[in-house]
Amino acid sequence: MLGAGGSVLRSFGSHRERKQPNFVFFLVDDLGWTDLGCYGSTFYETANVDRLAAQGMRFTNAYAACPVCSPTRASIMTGKYPARLRTTDYFGAPQPDTVQNHWTRNKPLLPARYLNRLPLEEVTVAEALKEHGYATFFAGKWHLGPEGFWPEDQGFDFNKGGHDRGGPYGGKKYFSPYGNPRLSDGPDGEHLPNRLATETCKFIEEHRDRPFLAYLSFYSVHTPLMAREDLKAKYEAKAKAVATDGPAWGKEGDREVRLVQDHLVYAGMVEAMDLAVGKVLDALDRLELAQETVVSFMSDNGGLSTSEGHPTSNLPLRAGKGWLYEGGIREPMIVRWPGMVKAGSVCDEPVISTDFYPTMLDMAGLPPAPQQHLDGRSMVPLLRNQGSQKARALYWHYPHYGNQGGSPGGAVRLGDYKLIEFYEDGRVELYNLRDDLGEQHDLAATLPEKATELRGMLHEWRSQVGGRMPTPNPNRG
Repeated sequence: MLGAGGSVLRSFGSHRERKQPNFVFFLVDDLGWTDLGCYGSTFYETANVDRLAAQGMRFTNAYAACPVCSPTRASIMTGKYPARLRTTDYFGAPQPDTVQNHWTRNKPLLPARYLNRLPLEEVTVAEALKEHGYATFFAGKWHLGPEGFWPEDQGFDFNKGGHDRGGPYGGKKYFSPYGNPRLSDGPDGEHLPNRLATETCKFIEEHRDRPFLAYLSFYSVHTPLMAREDLKAKYEAKAKAVATDGPAWGKEGDREVRLVQDHLVYAGMVEAMDLAVGKVLDALDRLELAQETVVSFMSDNGGLSTSEGHPTSNLPLRAGKGWLYEGGIREPMIVRWPGMVKAGSVCDEPVISTDFYPTMLDMAGLPPAPQQHLDGRSMVPLLRNQGSQKARALYWHYPHYGNQGGSPGGAVRLGDYKLIEFYEDGRVELYNLRDDLGEQHDLAATLPEKATELRGMLHEWRSQVGGRMPTPNPNRG
């Protein structure tokens, strides 16, 4: 039996009566493209996520819709670009009339005004699934608005830990007591990633007899940089046994950028996240739900490499979180769909975080939501290996100064080519990502026609979605 877009409804394991798959969605905060073993890390240990990749499809050209967190999270929830939603910066960043109290007050531009909450008028993916009988659960970081705009207001039946903060900043932070208004404290010293996994497993077990969405949005591996002492000691010993070749530090603009993965605390944070993923995957196996559950794994922006402790390196990608270079927006992404996705397969087609919403509805055989899917498209043909989809351009609009050193700009990728426009002076940089993954060779001067074409596309798209622009700073200096 086929659903919307040709998705198969009666193909999950031995439970033939189930018409719709369950969904488990893992979203990690600030995890870089090469922070997993299955993406090339030799220092961090991620056995469980690597296992997930071996059982599903690993994407090599998956993108976040923004180089910082809240906008990407909104794009997953709505299927829309942040520029269209006006949610273009992390919620809590300065507005043009509050920048005077911020370190960017003397920059050439005032940031564009952005919306600091996910509008209730948007029909989230949780609301769409709930409308069709799904039980819906959220755990972890939300960061999509103040009270009244939290997960329980946006389609989730249960909320364990999601509120307005962008990190675990209350109590003992990553350890109980948490000081979190939506998560009760556990025993003193309880570790947050494990607690969130425990809550997710409990929800799955209690709702195993109906289709469900379990959305585990880690606070990990966001600052503050804190790890379990045993994991920190493990990587301290490992670092002593591993020789590092090449320089440890480089420069990106006026910032130092880490070039090696050897941060002991960050390594422990990555492994703790991986252990929590494994706990949920094991629960699906134990409850005999794995064969009828789609599991997705994604990060919300690139790894933090130029600021706030510089805990990781995104090499061979350039820069990291807060930048429009690949290190800031290209993400690890994995989808396991039993019976539909070939185990251990790899997809090189460019996809973006807006694509999850239409994909999940397609998988469930539910009608698309055209009012939401203005920017995303279903990945089902890619997941089922039905050939390449029609080429499309992907766009980014970040009219803000990033805490990590990035400046206001926009970007477009079409095929192998990517153009970045810097809003301070209007200059552009052009890269061929197939030949120059590290974006070291600017082709704007040697391929002016291609640069003009992509710049024109970027401007047209920005006008179409109503992207707000930064303005000259009258108080500079």
